[in-house]
Amino acid sequence: MPQTATSPSEDDQLFRLLRQLDQRPDASQRATADALGVSLGTLNTHLRAATEAGYIRVADRNGPDRRQRFTYELTTKGAATKARLTDRFLARKLAEYDALHAELTGTESGLLHLKKRTPLMQSNLAPIPELYVSYDSAQKLKHEAGALPSWDLTQRQVCDLELLMNGGFYPLKGFMTEADYDGVLNNMRLSDGSLWPMPVTLDVSEDFAAKVEPGQDIALRDAEGVILAILSVTDKWVPNKSVEAEKVFGADDIAHPAVNYLHNTAGKVYLGGPVTGIQQPVHYDFKARRDTPNELRAHFRKLGWRKIVAFQTRNPLHRAHQELTFRAAKEAQANLLIHPVVGMTKPGDVDHFTRVRCYEAVLDQYPTSTTHLSLLNLAMRMGGPREALWHAIIRKNHGLTHMIIGRDHAGPGKNSEGKDFYDPYAAQELVRQHQEEIGIEMVDFKQMVYVQEKAQYFPVDEVPEGSTVLDISGTELRRRLREGLEIPEWFSFPEVVQELRRTSPPRAKQGFTVFFTGLSGSGKSTIANALMVKLMEMGGRPTTLLDGDVVRKHLSSELGFSKEHRDINIKRIGYVASEITKNGGIAICAPIAPYTATRRAVREMIEAYGAFVEVHVATSLEECERRDRKGLYKLAREGKIKEFTGISDPYEEPKNPELKVETENVDVDNCAHQVILKLESMGLIRA
Repeated sequence: MPQTATSPSEDDQLFRLLRQLDQRPDASQRATADALGVSLGTLNTHLRAATEAGYIRVADRNGPDRRQRFTYELTTKGAATKARLTDRFLARKLAEYDALHAELTGTESGLLHLKKRTPLMQSNLAPIPELYVSYDSAQKLKHEAGALPSWDLTQRQVCDLELLMNGGFYPLKGFMTEADYDGVLNNMRLSDGSLWPMPVTLDVSEDFAAKVEPGQDIALRDAEGVILAILSVTDKWVPNKSVEAEKVFGADDIAHPAVNYLHNTAGKVYLGGPVTGIQQPVHYDFKARRDTPNELRAHFRKLGWRKIVAFQTRNPLHRAHQELTFRAAKEAQANLLIHPVVGMTKPGDVDHFTRVRCYEAVLDQYPTSTTHLSLLNLAMRMGGPREALWHAIIRKNHGLTHMIIGRDHAGPGKNSEGKDFYDPYAAQELVRQHQEEIGIEMVDFKQMVYVQEKAQYFPVDEVPEGSTVLDISGTELRRRLREGLEIPEWFSFPEVVQELRRTSPPRAKQGFTVFFTGLSGSGKSTIANALMVKLMEMGGRPTTLLDGDVVRKHLSSELGFSKEHRDINIKRIGYVASEITKNGGIAICAPIAPYTATRRAVREMIEAYGAFVEVHVATSLEECERRDRKGLYKLAREGKIKEFTGISDPYEEPKNPELKVETENVDVDNCAHQVILKLESMGLIRA
C-alpha cells in the first residue's frame, strides 16, 4: 500500500484501515484484523506502509497483555486523508445505488451526476460532506496541534474556514492550491473542472510564511487562541494581486473594498492545502438562528420542503422586501428561506446585531409554516457577478433549490471615476448561464414600488398607467434617520424603524471623530486644541483629544518611526477613536497619518459607529520647514532622522477630505471655526 495509492482497491484498503483505527483506537491487532477481514500478516504490512506514509503513528501500549505492545493513532495527514477517502467512498456507493436503482426499476434514482457536480449535490435532502473528524480524533489532533506552528486567523479567514469545514464551500477540501487559484482566476474552474468563481485562500505574512514549507502542518486558531483546524500545507506562493483584482473584481481599483483589502490588509503570501476540522468557531450571538448546511437540509427534510427559495440580504427588511419575497416564493411555488449574511459585508453597512433584531421583529409578518430565518456567516467580497454565482453555489450547498438574484447583486457601488463597478444585470446573466450546472434556479429580483392610489406594492414594470409611485432610496432613508425625520409606515414596519433608530439616532446625538492630517508643523495640534475648547464650551457630549505626540507618549511609547510602526500607531489612534465614537463621544485626532490606505482603514473602523470627518491641514512643506519649532526638519535634511515625512518619506495628500484648511496667513481661531461650520452643515452639532 504505497503512499500515493490511486487504484480503487488500494484506496479502499487505506480507507477501511484508517476508519477502523479511528473508531477503535484501543482494539487489539487481532480484533482489527478480524474487523478488516485480513490476516495478521497482511494487517502488519498495511500498518507498516501507512506508518511510513505518515498516515498513522506508533505508540507503546500499556496493558496487561504484553503481546499487544503497540497502539496506532491517526496523524493530521491521516485524518485529512480519511476525510477525503470518505467523500470518495460515499460518491462511489451512490453511483452504485444509481446503477442498481436503474436496473431494478428502469428509472434513474435522481442522484446522478450533473456535469461536474457530484451525486450528493443533486438532492437538497441528502447530507453534504463536511471536513470535521470524529470527536475522539479531534481531541487527539487538538493535543498534537499544540506543538505545531500556529496562524491566528483574521475575521475573514474565520468566516471562510467555518464554511469550508461545514460544507458551505463544497467541493473545496481546504484553502485553494495554486493550481485551483489560477483556474478560478482564469476561467472560474477548479483544477478538476468544478465551477467555482471566487478565490478562497489563506493569506499570511511574509515572516510567518518563511517558517512554513509544503508538507508541513499548521494549526489554525481563532482570535482567542482556540484551535479550530489543521492545515496540511501543499502549496506556498506569492500571488500577483493586481492580476487577481483585474480578473476577479474587474478592476485594480482600491475604491473596491475587496481590492483595497487585497492590497492593504491581506498578507503577501498564500498557503493552500486540505483542512482537517477540529471544532467550529464559537458564536455567542443568535445561536438558535445559525444553521450549518446539513442542519438546514435536515430541517427541510423534517418539514417535507422540496422547493425552497433563498433571499440573500445584508440590509434590514422593509415592506418592499416582504412583498418581493412573497412574490418570489409564489412564482417558484416554493417555501422561503431568509438567509442574511452576518459575517463581513460592505464597510458602512448596518451592523448584523441590529439587522437580525430587525429580521426577528418582522418575522411574524411571514407565514410560519412556509418561512424560515437562518444566518450565514459569510465574508462577502462585494464581487458583483462572480459573487452572485458564488452565493448561488453556497445556497445550493445549504439545500436551496431557488435563489433571488437582484439588480447589481453584491455590487460595491462607485469606482474611482464615479461609475458603477458592474453592469446592473451582469449578475443575473452570469447566474442564468450556469444555473443548470449548479442545480439551483434563479428567480429575478423585481424592484417593488408603492402605488399610492392602490395602497399596495407593484413591480416597477407593472405599475398602472397614471399612478402615483412612492419610493424611498437607501440614501434618503439614511438621511431621514440621521435627521430624525418621519419614515412612513408604507415604506417600513414600525418595529424595524424602532430598531434602526435605537442604533442610528439623529446625528446631533451620535458620537463622531474629527481626524486632522497634515505635515509635521502644519498646525494640526494647534487647531485641534482650539476645536476641543469650542466643542467643550458648547457641551452635550464628552470630547477627547488624541494628539499624535501625546498618543506616542502614553499609547505607543515602544514604537519606532518605520512605516510599519507608524501604521500601527495610527490604527491604535483609530481604535481608541472608534470606541469613543461608539459610546457617543467626540474624538479629535491630530496625527500626521501620511498614508492613504491607513487613513482609509481608520475611516472604516470609525464609520461602523458614527461619522468620520477628515480635515486636511494643507500647509505647504516650505511653510512647515520655515516654522520648524522642534528642529525636526533641520535634522531630517542633515540625514539624522530617517524616513521623515515630507523629506525622505512621502506624504500622500487626501483626495476627498470632508474639509481642507489653509493655515498660512490665517489665524487658528478662524481655522477652528471652519471645522465648526462643517460639523454644523453635516448635522453633527446644532447650529
